Amino acid sequence: MIETRLLQYFLAVAEEQSITRAAEYLHITQPTLSKQMMELEYALGKQLLIRGKRNITLTEDGIYLRSRAREIISLMEKTEAAFRENEQTISGDVYIGCGEHRSSYRIMQLIYEIREEYPEIKFHFFSSNADAITERLDKGLLDMGFLLEPEIDSRYDYQKLPFYETWGILARKDSELAKRESVSFNDLSGLSLIMPSQSSDSNRITTFFADKPITPQIAATYNLIYNAGLMVEAGIGYALCIDKLINTAGDNPLTFIPLEPKLQSNVMLFTKKYQVFSKAAQLFLDKVREKTLL
Repeated sequence: MIETRLLQYFLAVAEEQSITRAAEYLHITQPTLSKQMMELEYALGKQLLIRGKRNITLTEDGIYLRSRAREIISLMEKTEAAFRENEQTISGDVYIGCGEHRSSYRIMQLIYEIREEYPEIKFHFFSSNADAITERLDKGLLDMGFLLEPEIDSRYDYQKLPFYETWGILARKDSELAKRESVSFNDLSGLSLIMPSQSSDSNRITTFFADKPITPQIAATYNLIYNAGLMVEAGIGYALCIDKLINTAGDNPLTFIPLEPKLQSNVMLFTKKYQVFSKAAQLFLDKVREKTLL
């Protein structure tokens, strides 16, 4: 079994790209650290480091271990913090995964209220797509996630929250579609579309296209909206997305056009089944369920 200490040493070497600098950072001798790294490679049966004249680089196995080591250390710190929670005062850390949607503001308002009463609770947000959030939830690195109606999976418990997001097209203001107050799926026929790449959104959108007499012409995909906006601005195509994520006011060259008939997605709170929560995380969940973020 690999000791956590060895993983911390390895991460220091990977970060500093030098045994000498890493040893100074860790306050141990260079020969000791070098020996520890050789023992780690021997234990795993893989070469992790390429020792150059000036810098150390990672092999493919080393890159893989760096990613896993970070996750392991993070999970250990999260677990230790939960055990250190004060019995009298609720404190600690809450780890939340959140997709891109304007409704996140409701969550922020609730966090503000909780911190007014429990200032020792700290919240840590991981913002990404559904696939990355569920992966971190499965590994225990997140307590919960807030996403747009993910496909139901038996591994999770779900709660539908009382607000939703509206789908539409992000377009350049100088395009023909920009003159419309809404667009139908038929209007998208023959257009170059920039589609969300995350599985939950992609599957949902594919379902809506399934009974339409058109096949989407996909020019590109995206997992976060910022780059999708740049692609639209560059003229690559029209981005299928939800409203209010891109500022389209004033001199911004982009505009949002809602789909007709209206296509909306509810925001869902989801947690891993049978998960045991820290006091801080449980408090947050209770507040969500109590107020339903209204």
